[in-house]
Amino acid sequence: MKQILRKAFAGIDWAGLWLGMLALRLLLGWEFFEAGLEKFRGANWFADIQDSFPFPFNIVPPEISWQMATWFELVGGLALIIGLGTRFFAISLFILTVVATAAVHWPAEWTTLAELLQGYAITDKGYGNFKLPVIFMAMFVPLILSGPGKLSLDQWIAPRLIGGSRA
Repeated sequence: MKQILRKAFAGIDWAGLWLGMLALRLLLGWEFFEAGLEKFRGANWFADIQDSFPFPFNIVPPEISWQMATWFELVGGLALIIGLGTRFFAISLFILTVVATAAVHWPAEWTTLAELLQGYAITDKGYGNFKLPVIFMAMFVPLILSGPGKLSLDQWIAPRLIGGSRA
């Protein structure tokens, strides 16, 4: 029985190396690419919320912030999907998500932890809506710390650039 379990877990571990990070990259990549497309096709509304951006992002002109967010979401989303520059784009989009949470998703006012936790929701009922950004930030952590996984361009390119093999 132990041998069967050992083999089963070894197979799951092997599949995880190939598919685990790919699943994270595909979901995050698609979500951020879609957000970038929405900005690309829409009007700049960052001027309305610039004061809510944390320092130093609040001193960047809204047009520059809009362009940076749009293009980091578009390019970063595609890069995550194919696994190219994964750690760079995961960190960049993590930071973008922190700024978006502070500026848009965090509750405007709260006095107790119970009030703050009402904002841990998908829809805004006057308490913020920071659940989805928090989930995205948690999903970025394995990509930042462990890399893109086996099914990625990073995994294919790295040994050719630095020599040797990557785990």
